[in-house]
Amino acid sequence: MALIPCQRSLFDVPEAVAYFDCAKMSPLLRTSMEAGIQGLMRKARPWEIEAEHFFDESDRVRGLFARLIGAAADDVAIIPSVSYGMATIFQNVPIAASQSIITLAEDFPSTVFAARSLARQASARLVTVARPEDGDWTAAILDAIDGSTALVCSPNVHWVDGGLIDVAAVARRCRSVGAVLVIDTTQSTGAVPIDVAEVDPDYLVAASYKWLLGPYSLGFLYAAPRHQQGQPLEQAWIARAGAHDFRSLTRYEEAFEPNARRFDMGERSNFVLLPMAAAAIEQLLEWSVANIAATLSKLTGGIADRLAASGLSCLPATVRAPHYLSVRFSSGIPEGDEERLRADNIHVSLRGEWLRITPHLYNHDADVDRLVAGLGRLQPPS
Repeated sequence: MALIPCQRSLFDVPEAVAYFDCAKMSPLLRTSMEAGIQGLMRKARPWEIEAEHFFDESDRVRGLFARLIGAAADDVAIIPSVSYGMATIFQNVPIAASQSIITLAEDFPSTVFAARSLARQASARLVTVARPEDGDWTAAILDAIDGSTALVCSPNVHWVDGGLIDVAAVARRCRSVGAVLVIDTTQSTGAVPIDVAEVDPDYLVAASYKWLLGPYSLGFLYAAPRHQQGQPLEQAWIARAGAHDFRSLTRYEEAFEPNARRFDMGERSNFVLLPMAAAAIEQLLEWSVANIAATLSKLTGGIADRLAASGLSCLPATVRAPHYLSVRFSSGIPEGDEERLRADNIHVSLRGEWLRITPHLYNHDADVDRLVAGLGRLQPPS
C-alpha cells in the first residue's frame, strides 16, 4: 500500500473551507462535474440518443462498481437509494413469526424502518444489538445471532461512531444458522476494501454520494448469485429479457433478466448521474481503495492523537474504521458546536452523542490545524 498525497486540486474545495464531513456528503471530483455537464448536454439533444445508449452507460457503471467490491457486473443492480435497495431485498427474504431480525442500535434509519416494517408484516421479533461498551460491534453482533435468526442487517462501518465490523465473521455466523445477511456499505465502499467473494453476504447496498464520491439519488445493490431469481420492486420494462430490442417491447415479455439487473430501478439510464458516478469510481480504482484507506488511517490517527490531549475520546484504533473519527467531549457536546465551527468554515457533523470527523484526500495539514484549534475552542474551561 502507498500513501496518496493531497488531491485537493481534483476537487472544487476552496482553501478557506476545512471540510471534514465526507460521511454526510462528499464533494464532487472535477471530472465528475464535467461528465455530468456532458450528460446534460446529451439529454438536450435527444435525436442523438440511440437505443444502445439506454444500456451502455449503466453497464459500464455497474461493471466499475463490481470491480470495487470483487463482484461480477451481472451481480449488481442500479438503485436510487438505500431505502429502495432495502425494500427490494426485504420482499425477497422469507421469515416466519417465530424468527428474529437483527439490527444495530443507532443504525441508519433506512435500515431500521425497513426492518421494523418487515418484522410487523411477518409478526417476527426485532432484536436490536446494544452499543457495546468496549466498542466491539462485531462481538456484540455475533453474540446476538442464534438459531431463531432469519435476517441480520449490518453496516460494516457504523455511521455514528465509525465502529468497524468484521462482516466476514458475521457472514460465517449467519451461514451457520441459515440467516440472511444484508450489509449496508454506504459509509465504507470506496474508502475501505471489501471483497464479496471473500465475505459472501447475501446482499450489499451502497449509496453513491458519500465515499463513492458520486452524485445524489444513485446507488448500487449487490445480490449474490443464489438470490438473482428474486422479485424486483418494480415492473420495469428495461429489466426484462430482450429489452434491448425496442421493436419487441409490445410483446410484453414477462421474464426478467436472469441476473441482478432484474432489480434495477426504472429509468436507470440517467444520462447525467451515471457518467458522474463512472468518473468517480474510475478515480477510486486508479487511487486504489487500499491506498485510500491507508492514507485516511494515517490522517485520522494523527487527528486522534492531537485531540486526546484535549480530553476528547474516540473508539480505539483496533475497532475503528480507518477513514472515520467520531469523538466525545468529557462533559458532553457543547451546545451549538456545529454552528460555531461552521462559522469558522470548519465542517463536521453531530450524530447521536458523537461529533463525527470524516476527511478525504482533499484535506491537508492546514485543514487539520484549523480543526484541532476549532475543537479546542469548544472545550469548556477546566
